[in-house]
Amino acid sequence: DYHYISPNSHVNMAQSTNDAFPTAIHIATLNALEGLLQTMGYMHDVFELKAEQFDHVIKMGRTHLQDAVPIRLGQEFKAYSRVLERDMKRIQQSRQHLYEVNMGATAVGTGLNADPEYIEAVVKHLAAISELPLVGAEDLVDATQNTDAYTEVSAALKVCMMNMSKIANDLRLMASGPRVGLTEIMLPARQPGSSIMPGKVNPVMPEVINQIAFQVIGNDHTICLASEAGQLELNVMEPVLVFNLLQSISIMNNGFRAFTDNCLKGIEANEDRLKEYVEKSVGIITAVNPHIGYEAAARVAKEAIATGQSVRELCVKNGVLSQEDLELILDPFEMTHPGIAGATLLKKN
Repeated sequence: DYHYISPNSHVNMAQSTNDAFPTAIHIATLNALEGLLQTMGYMHDVFELKAEQFDHVIKMGRTHLQDAVPIRLGQEFKAYSRVLERDMKRIQQSRQHLYEVNMGATAVGTGLNADPEYIEAVVKHLAAISELPLVGAEDLVDATQNTDAYTEVSAALKVCMMNMSKIANDLRLMASGPRVGLTEIMLPARQPGSSIMPGKVNPVMPEVINQIAFQVIGNDHTICLASEAGQLELNVMEPVLVFNLLQSISIMNNGFRAFTDNCLKGIEANEDRLKEYVEKSVGIITAVNPHIGYEAAARVAKEAIATGQSVRELCVKNGVLSQEDLELILDPFEMTHPGIAGATLLKKN
């Protein structure tokens, strides 16, 4: 008998779908983001460990997919951890406007049928039971009309997935092979790669990250369209908006943990192959350039490409540098630090 308790007159007293639903979305999104940020912190720590593990491993850097100059594998993984730090910071900052809720706005933000004392009390109560620093929106009409707080979060998620997809692409490329690819790193084998090619293993975990990126970027576009589609005092497209936003957070959280546990932790460096690439590369001529000049270095590089001989061999053969000088100049580890490799020779001369 609704005379004793009515869903509208009692349970939903002083409430409207137009303030209760958005407030619930804010709380749900904040809770979901907390879990995502914890997982991202865990993944970041593993990237840091890998950067330390691989700090002694020298490899060839590449620009335009062409040989460039040596870099340490640890430096590459350190760069991955740094971009992830920025992504975490962006997502943390994007939460700011979610803490503002429009509870008490009722239908259009004017607060009709909601006692001012209730409006103040309900937000304090929600903050207490949710353990979130919720505050009432300064302008309830604005908070009821506009959904940019969600699009801000979605944009941060999209940027994060763009960065993570780039990292996944790098890992897939470095792990290509095993015989006729780069094979610079080895990814843990997680499943048979082919029903027709025995022994084939695919980089399935980085591919998961790529596909999550595609979904999150698509979700962000839906969220942008839904946010733009609001009219006058209410955005009625919030259901599809929040569905896509919470899906993005969920698949990122699950995907990052699976990627970290089943791939990132188990990555190993193929140190012999990496050393071979550095020794064979023409790119190390860049370190010789300050010592013999650009024109002479270019001639050595062209001859190395044409004949297959190493830069070291040709420098000695052509009498441009001694073997002793080259030991200093072509020290791969020194080439991964700022400055001129073999700078002491220039001072001596």
